[in-house]
Amino acid sequence: MATGPDSITLLDSLDALADWRAAQSGSVHFVPTMGNLHAGHLKLVEHAAQDGTAVIASIFVNPTQFGPGEDFERYPRTLAADLEALASAGCDAAWTPASATMYPLPEAYRFAIRAPAALADCLCGAHRPGHFDGVCGVVMRLLWQLRPERAVFGEKDYQQLLIIRRMVEDFSVPVAIDAAPTVREADGLALSSRNRYLTDSEREIAPALYRVLQALADEAAEQGPGTFDRLRRSGMERLASLGFRPEYVELRNAETLAPADGSDDRVFAAAYLGRARLIDNVAVTRQNRL
Repeated sequence: MATGPDSITLLDSLDALADWRAAQSGSVHFVPTMGNLHAGHLKLVEHAAQDGTAVIASIFVNPTQFGPGEDFERYPRTLAADLEALASAGCDAAWTPASATMYPLPEAYRFAIRAPAALADCLCGAHRPGHFDGVCGVVMRLLWQLRPERAVFGEKDYQQLLIIRRMVEDFSVPVAIDAAPTVREADGLALSSRNRYLTDSEREIAPALYRVLQALADEAAEQGPGTFDRLRRSGMERLASLGFRPEYVELRNAETLAPADGSDDRVFAAAYLGRARLIDNVAVTRQNRL
């Protein structure tokens, strides 16, 4: 157990983590991250700390959720800056395990979780096979290591949020999963670690992703399920015309990720802009207006 910038407690062994957890007299709230933190991550910490509860964040770049050709090797590791940022946001401790701590067994002997196809094989999962299996595996390990009463995830990664909620429900994991709203720049671009890949000219275009989704959500609220397939195609065309390379635009039920039915729906999209893969989602309500 060590002290990092601004007195945040740095934990890098299971023994140190167990000692810190045992020393907490009340509840503990948890924010999982892969580091390279931005203001969106810090809002999650602030959300977790809002009632004065002790907060621990993890910093671990999880290899099992990256597919072939993705950016695992070049994903920035910025531990010193991350610890300083966490401390400034009110985080009490940071769990920074090594890969061998998270995955102590050889891969051939390692247990894994298979995310259900109904939730994991659509949207981002259709383009990143096995991604959510890796997410589920690492989150389950983190939850049992830290044993928090509450964990906070952001709505920007809505599919991930929903899958984690269903996982803890299915396995009866004693933790509440909180959702924090997507944090955006003033022009609407959702904060993401991958925004750093945008060039200056691409950064000017990038907020259009949110504007297109807002417009589609407005149209879906007014027109109903019979138009959803046309709206999906229209969204793909709009993004392509603006310079994006859209992977998907979909209207899905917010609780099941089944095709939208006009009740509790969201519009989801993923699109490349240069090297950056951007994702976003917007709820279909009559309050969505440009």
